[in-house]
Amino acid sequence: MQSKISRRQALAYGLGTVGWIATDGVRSALAADGLANPMRRPDRSKAAPTAPVSLLRCESYEPALLRRKLAEAFEQIGGIGALVANKTVTIKINVTGGPAPLAGLPGYCTYQTHPNLVGAVCAALDEGGARRMRIVESQYSDKTPEEVLRAGGWDVNAIKSAGGHKVVFEDTRNKGAHKDYSTLKVPWGGLLYPAFMVHPSYAETDVMASLAKLKDHLCTGVTMSVKNLFGMTPTSLYGKDAPNEKSLSYRGPMLHNGTRDVPAGVPRALERLPEKDWRRRVPRITADLLGARPIDLAIIEGIETNRGGEGPWANGVEPLNPKLLFVGRNAVCTDAVATAVMGYNPMAGHGQFPFPGDNHLLLLNQMGVGGIDPKRIEVRGLTIEQALFPFNPKRLPLDVPTAMYSRPMLARMAA
Repeated sequence: MQSKISRRQALAYGLGTVGWIATDGVRSALAADGLANPMRRPDRSKAAPTAPVSLLRCESYEPALLRRKLAEAFEQIGGIGALVANKTVTIKINVTGGPAPLAGLPGYCTYQTHPNLVGAVCAALDEGGARRMRIVESQYSDKTPEEVLRAGGWDVNAIKSAGGHKVVFEDTRNKGAHKDYSTLKVPWGGLLYPAFMVHPSYAETDVMASLAKLKDHLCTGVTMSVKNLFGMTPTSLYGKDAPNEKSLSYRGPMLHNGTRDVPAGVPRALERLPEKDWRRRVPRITADLLGARPIDLAIIEGIETNRGGEGPWANGVEPLNPKLLFVGRNAVCTDAVATAVMGYNPMAGHGQFPFPGDNHLLLLNQMGVGGIDPKRIEVRGLTIEQALFPFNPKRLPLDVPTAMYSRPMLARMAA
């Protein structure tokens, strides 16, 4: 099944798909720090669009407070009524790693999407006139999504009620009850994969929302709304035991390490990188996924989170309470602002801190998807300086350009 959104995606990004793929001979800016990409792609960073990002203080997950803060954030980015009215909205959450606690705290307080935020978002979508809401995630369980989430402490019925009973939950680890997968093409031809086969919920929708946590990530440096799409790939096709519609395995061998090829019939990688070269594979796949399935509404919550990695499996992770909320229409711009608030430089070169390999935000900027220079992005609500919450304060003065922050602010962070 071909995605009905591929041409619209290209037009929305200002990409003429045929011309984009045919353009050659333009030296790509992707080569840096020994992480050269032999594939040629034009650098469209100067033409990358920007969109306003709302940045607000949010003290807790109290439902009424979340509703007020989301309403304020949506108003600051121009409202969502025109975006969602009478539309189907697919909401990608992040419940990676199952319900395991971190530092004795529930997963949804430290490294997973918080159910109260999901309920508040569904309520706002219902008020905005959304016709239907799908909450999606690929899970490592053969139980229903409702059973899995309840085991993690979620009040599923409260979320359905908040959304005016227009909410359904879907496990996208395979094709589910659908006859076939949808194929989503990457408009620039792919940095690693030209297309992905996914659960039809990601294609047969009007609006795509990404609800993500503000976190570090072992493979991509940071993980917010864009990296959240990595979980869109079904384990039935990209898991260790693929092809297997009953797969409960992880994507490491195929997508992280490249020690396995995709099954027959699934779009293959454009080049064969060295095995276990996750430094290039994971960021490039992340960038390609956003090209294949653009995000229409990015929501990042850092009310409570953790630093040092994306979950309790990372050594040295510890809980944090930044008390922040980010909302934007351009996911790349939104993630760039969030990265700057973490005290990192979203424009850092490939292999430069905090990015252990390719910087997926830089790749997307070079593909013309979104601006990543904080000075070019309009931030509404708090300023980046007011919200600054260094996740790695000892590294900050060495890696963040001084133009981004005032000297007194840099001095305070270095203390």
